[in-house]
Amino acid sequence: MAKKTRIKAKLKKGVVTVKALANHANLSYQEAERAKKEANFITYVVAKVNDKIVYEVSTSQFLSKNPYMKFKFNADAVGAKKGDELVFSWVDLKGNTREDSKKIK
Repeated sequence: MAKKTRIKAKLKKGVVTVKALANHANLSYQEAERAKKEANFITYVVAKVNDKIVYEVSTSQFLSKNPYMKFKFNADAVGAKKGDELVFSWVDLKGNTREDSKKIK
C-alpha cells in the first residue's frame, strides 16, 4: 500500500491553492523492462470539494516518481470555504487507488 499523499490547501482572496505530493514509484514501460519489473504508473487523478470536481487529469507513463502537483481553483465557483474537506485521489495502471483528504485552511 502506498504512503499517504501529502496535501496542503490554502484559501486566499477567493482562490484555493492546492499542493499535493503523491507517493508512487511510477515505473514506465521502459524503466520496468530495464528493472525486470511490471510497469505501473498513475493514470488518473481527481480532486473534489463538497463532491464537486475541482481538478481532474489523465496522466501517462511520463509522470515522475512521487509526482508533485500544484493547482488552483475559484472557491466561490464550488462553494468552498475554510474548513471544507478537499479529497484527492488517484488510480494507477494496475487499478490500485489511493484517496486522502485535507481541510482547507
